[in-house]
Amino acid sequence: MVRKPAKMYRAISKKAYTRRKYMGGVPGLKIVQFDMGNLKEEFPVALHLEVKEACQLRHTALEAARVNMNRRLMKEVGRSNFHMKLRVYPHHVLRENKQATGAGADRVSEGMRLAFGKAVGTAARVHERQRVFTIWTSPQYVEKAKYALLHGGHKLPTPVCVVIEEKN
Repeated sequence: MVRKPAKMYRAISKKAYTRRKYMGGVPGLKIVQFDMGNLKEEFPVALHLEVKEACQLRHTALEAARVNMNRRLMKEVGRSNFHMKLRVYPHHVLRENKQATGAGADRVSEGMRLAFGKAVGTAARVHERQRVFTIWTSPQYVEKAKYALLHGGHKLPTPVCVVIEEKN
């Protein structure tokens, strides 16, 4: 069966579906790590990737953004010069009503309206101006970290902005 496009899951439409205890089977989480880089050192500058609109971020999009940012930071800044954290967790389980596809599927796919469906993935529900990723680094690497955050933000289905904070 073909997976539906990601734009179908972007909008927050119904009540959150999170009680995995009562579900038959939920596909595994694609996110490998939530903390990357140098976890021991304190850095003076924090850069945050904020979403501009409330939406749902699928776990596959979060992982794609994380991989993109981590790879750029490792290459340009080095492992010991940053600490990156993914701040959201995909609790919401996405459901899809499986339809028949292929030859002759046009006469069978007119199924029930608003059918319950089976679990196909997970998503994190985020609010407007919520921080999704944070990178802590030194002042000389701020531009490279900002560049990495913006490029990782292209993998997410919502407009994003970068907020820079400095410790005093």
